This record gives sequence, structure tokens and C-alpha cells, in this order.
Amino acid sequence: MGGFLDNLGLRRGAETLLRDLIHERSGLYFDNAKLELLSEKLAPLVVERGFDSFLDYYYLLKFDADGAEEWRNVSNALSVQETYFWREMDQINSFAEHVVPRLLNHNGNSPIRVWSAACATGEEPLTIAMRLNEDGWFERAEIEIYASDLSSSALERARTGSYRERSFRALPPHLKEKYFQPSGKEWQIDPSIHGRIKWQQANLLDTADISTLARSPVIFCRNVFIYFSPDTIRKVVDVFAEKMTTPAYLFAGAAESLLKLTDDFELEEIGSCFVYVKRK
Repeated sequence: MGGFLDNLGLRRGAETLLRDLIHERSGLYFDNAKLELLSEKLAPLVVERGFDSFLDYYYLLKFDADGAEEWRNVSNALSVQETYFWREMDQINSFAEHVVPRLLNHNGNSPIRVWSAACATGEEPLTIAMRLNEDGWFERAEIEIYASDLSSSALERARTGSYRERSFRALPPHLKEKYFQPSGKEWQIDPSIHGRIKWQQANLLDTADISTLARSPVIFCRNVFIYFSPDTIRKVVDVFAEKMTTPAYLFAGAAESLLKLTDDFELEEIGSCFVYVKRK
């Protein structure tokens, strides 16, 4: 593979074309400093197709009838699946302890829909379900949890409900014992918790994909905007603002600030974390 990259030379024009096309279609943005990383991730796909240039691969993605299917491979190759159970729990605790009661008070017995908008292999939505279960919310309220990701391979993994040891780095041991059973070298999530999640593939830049999902009062979209350009973040957040019911609560990653990108959400301290709230 190294020889392939060396011989190809990755002309800057082909790099830029591919980079811009991926940005346009998926939102993922690789600046000039990350072009080499992009090349390394896509090179195996170019070889598998029998091409000897990245420009040929660009033409496939852009114009060929097989391009739509190849985008599935590109999405899987570029997806970031670094996640684990009980990650950034201040936000999930605030959701369970403060936001759910607010929504019940506001909406009565109407179902509460929660969308994990970039769920990777599923640890985030399952954490939400476990946390809600610990407080007994599933017995007291109708709560629907949806989870989506761009990567089909990540979703296939999530649908199995089977996890390796690295996913448990932050999960308290007593909860691992309560909700998981050993299965060979992995651990299987309790079916009653796994069955709470409705999984589907969705591209955050495709309004048709996310319009229904975004009609939710709660969206967790964490640690995905760090891979987007400001313009792309603005487009996605605009759709959220248009579709979300009111009041609405948007949970972004701790390192992701939306303050300069939207006027539709106000940053509010709820519990021990900050949440973007839409009340208009």
C-alpha cells in the first residue's frame, strides 16, 4: 500500500477534489494538514477497485452509476468509532434528572423521543437507556430512543449488542454485571435494554434522512461536529432548529461550541452541564 501511495503521488488537485466531494456529501472535512490521513483511509478502496489514480476514484464517486454503492464503503472507511459506555455522563445525568421531568411537565403523557444522532457502535444510546432504567423512567413514562449513524458497518455492530472490553473503561462494574453477560471474548447487552433502541442509517447532511428523526425534543449530537466545517455545522443545526419540537434540548460535545453558529438555541446550565435549549 505504501508503494501505491508513493507511486501515485496523490496530486494535490485529485486530493482536493475528493476532499471537497466528501465534505459536500457527508459533512466530514479534512483540511490541508489532514489530506495525507484522507489518502491513507481511501487508498485501500482505490486498490480494491483496480484503479491506479485517486482521480479515477473521484470520477466513480461523482459520476458513475456504481458511485452510490461505493459511498457506503467510503462512509465506513472514514467513520470514527471511538466511543464507550458512560461517556460524558454529566449530560446524560442532566437529561435523566432534569430534562425528562421538564418534558413530562410540559407535554403530559405524550411520548418523549430521544435521538442519538451519531451513535457509532451504539454505546451512547445504550448508556442513555441504562441511565433511564436506573431511575425507573421506563415504568413511569413512554420514552422512545432512536439511534443513527452514517456508517453501515458501525450500525451492524450496534445491532448485535456485543461489545469488547475497551467499551467498558468508564462503566461502573456493578452496572456491567447488571446489564451484560459474557459471550466468548465479548459481552452481550441485556436484550430488554437493547430492544429499547430503534437503529437506522442516516446522513446528517441529508434532510430526507433526518427530518423525521429531528422531530424530537431531545437530540444528542456529540463529538461529531469536531469533524465538520463551520458551514456544515450551521446547516445541520438549522435543520435541527426547524424540526425539533419545543421546548427542545440539544446536547453537543464538551469541546463543541455552537454559540457563533446559531441564534435558535440558547446555552443553559442544567444540572451539572450546559445544554443548547430552543424555546421559540
